[in-house]
Amino acid sequence: MKIREDFAVFILSHGRANKVKTLKTLKDCGYTGKWYIVIDNEDKTYQEYYDLYGKENVIMFDKLKKSKEFDTCDIENRDRKAIVYARNVCFDIAKDLGLTYFLELDDDYIEFRYRYKKDNTLSSMWVMDMNRIINETINFLEESGALTVAFAQTGDFIGGLECSMFKNRLARKCMNSFFCKVDRKFDFVGRINEDVNTYVWRGTRGELMFTIADVVLNQGDTQQNKGGMSDIYIDSGTYVKSFYSVIVNPSCVKISTMGVNHQRIHHSIEWEHCLPKILNEKWKKE
Repeated sequence: MKIREDFAVFILSHGRANKVKTLKTLKDCGYTGKWYIVIDNEDKTYQEYYDLYGKENVIMFDKLKKSKEFDTCDIENRDRKAIVYARNVCFDIAKDLGLTYFLELDDDYIEFRYRYKKDNTLSSMWVMDMNRIINETINFLEESGALTVAFAQTGDFIGGLECSMFKNRLARKCMNSFFCKVDRKFDFVGRINEDVNTYVWRGTRGELMFTIADVVLNQGDTQQNKGGMSDIYIDSGTYVKSFYSVIVNPSCVKISTMGVNHQRIHHSIEWEHCLPKILNEKWKKE
């Protein structure tokens, strides 16, 4: 299937020009559309990106300038080793390119797979028609009125067929990958944990941000893959990362732990306190 002309993929990267795995994975999955690698002007390895991918496919933005245009939830903006600046600038880039839709991806994806039921187990297979997947996801973005839509992640399916992601087919969260529409602009907030911060903050206002269960992405271990966001996670730890979401929405987010044998600090969302409810018409006042 032919990919629509008013769409492009933005692969966000920093400091690892020779490890942009996502581009190869997309092409292996049948993607034939436009793509750009988005880097910032504080990346000292920028020339490597130009040499490997060509200047026409690499877009550099002013990181300091962008940092002043949204709420980082920091008292001081002295450390900009984070992806949120690139996340937000993609709307500007897409508009300048004359696009209607775009997809933001990290640079370390090693596979995209379908998830489906087979013989009473949760099975998977490689995506080979990425153009069709993208076109259909954009259709869902339009029909649902969502701000953004994401592919699921492998960790969403712990529990197999009984996991909530597969049973519900849809989740009111949005992480890691983002299908967006240029004229439906929004800002990610918080220097770290920007995806969680944003879908919780927007969710409390009744805005829609979805993860779909049909397609899942898989990426390398974040803190084992040098560059990108790895350094900031190692420097500050998961407590600081998770606390940004508490700052944004203390009414429904708290610090907790996750894991069984090896627990780690993580955020915990009280969804009953997060999302507005639709009241039954019987409560309507005459």
